[in-house]
Amino acid sequence: MNAPRPPLKALDEALAELLSHAQPLAGIEDITTFDGDGRVLARDITSALHVPPQDNSSMDGYAVRCADVREAGVVLPVSQRIPAGASGAPLQPGSVARIFTGAPVPAGADAIVMQEECEAAGEGSVRVNAVPKPGQWIRRAGEDVTRGAVVLSKGERLAPSSLGLAASIGMSTLPVVSRPRVALFSTGDELVMPGDIAPEQMPPGAIYNSNRFFLRALLQRLGCEVTDYGIVPDQRDATLDALRDAAQQHDLILTSGGVSVGEEDHIKPAVQQLGELDLWQIAIKPGKPFAYGKIYRDQAAGARSAQDACHFAGLPGNPVSSFITFLVLVRPFLLKLQGVTDVAPPRMALPAHFDWPRADKRREFLRVRRNAAGGLELFPNQSSGVLTSAVWGDGVVDNPAGQTITKGDTVQFISFAELMG
Repeated sequence: MNAPRPPLKALDEALAELLSHAQPLAGIEDITTFDGDGRVLARDITSALHVPPQDNSSMDGYAVRCADVREAGVVLPVSQRIPAGASGAPLQPGSVARIFTGAPVPAGADAIVMQEECEAAGEGSVRVNAVPKPGQWIRRAGEDVTRGAVVLSKGERLAPSSLGLAASIGMSTLPVVSRPRVALFSTGDELVMPGDIAPEQMPPGAIYNSNRFFLRALLQRLGCEVTDYGIVPDQRDATLDALRDAAQQHDLILTSGGVSVGEEDHIKPAVQQLGELDLWQIAIKPGKPFAYGKIYRDQAAGARSAQDACHFAGLPGNPVSSFITFLVLVRPFLLKLQGVTDVAPPRMALPAHFDWPRADKRREFLRVRRNAAGGLELFPNQSSGVLTSAVWGDGVVDNPAGQTITKGDTVQFISFAELMG
């Protein structure tokens, strides 16, 4: 008699349980700021200076004393020229200074008049054709960053703008959390690598290994160091050897396929022999089967320490199921391993430009794309094996269990750019 199937686990419950196992990695490395994109800060970054360091001009024009320009058309002598990178002398009353964007504002000046509002008046003088307001077109010292301020926080995932900000306060290197080391496994005798067999020569039942390609790319986008173990032979000893070896040098082993309840393969018993394994049936569509476990690096009797273990995650085999399950479970897990504090992807409330009359008992992730009218269109085939839906779409609608959708309803949209960036 078959064992009863376990009840479906809510996604939020599964994610919370999974994240409880993801303790941030201890390793820290200093890298050049140039190489920081996508990495996670290991410490707060504090500014040792004001940015900008002194008042400076935000326009090409003339530095003036407002008291000297009480009406348009005043003609004043140009007493000095201040390019960016130079330091001018104090501005004498009754004169102006030619100044350029980014140049320090000379002492005594309290406004900048843009050059378009001035004209040459001959003999080194200029006619000011607009009455300035105090402080106009002046960027104040510390306007962007004040000395002593935390400009980038521990646990923040660095973006290109973050690197520019770090450079603006003189940071040539940044302390970041070490990259998660991930071993990627493919299993299944039906899998064939592109290039090994021509499409017209594919034997019955064989399929190309698509999951390996998008999973490897997703892992790399998340800043992981990936070791691709390829297709592990469908043999018990070969599977044990590969898992045992991978566990020694990696933080996570990731597989796809072979994790459905009642499914027979060598991954599940091998993980159970080398550690522990939980098989979850998660109430999501596409998806549902997911496995989490640990492989203990020290296989001596009784030597089972969670601190000396490699995480294991098993994804479903259907490509869209594997893709979505990675994004909603493995992605936040890997981000937390790197010390990211907010692992939830941003979402937007957008109008559905489609009908979805078939409510499902599971929480659904519908592949959609935004249209020119600001709404969401639905890919017509939402099957878990239709990978074209993930290429056509630019995100998913997170649709609650038991929920139908009528055109015009507001739905929750999560962009692939946020999930894969």
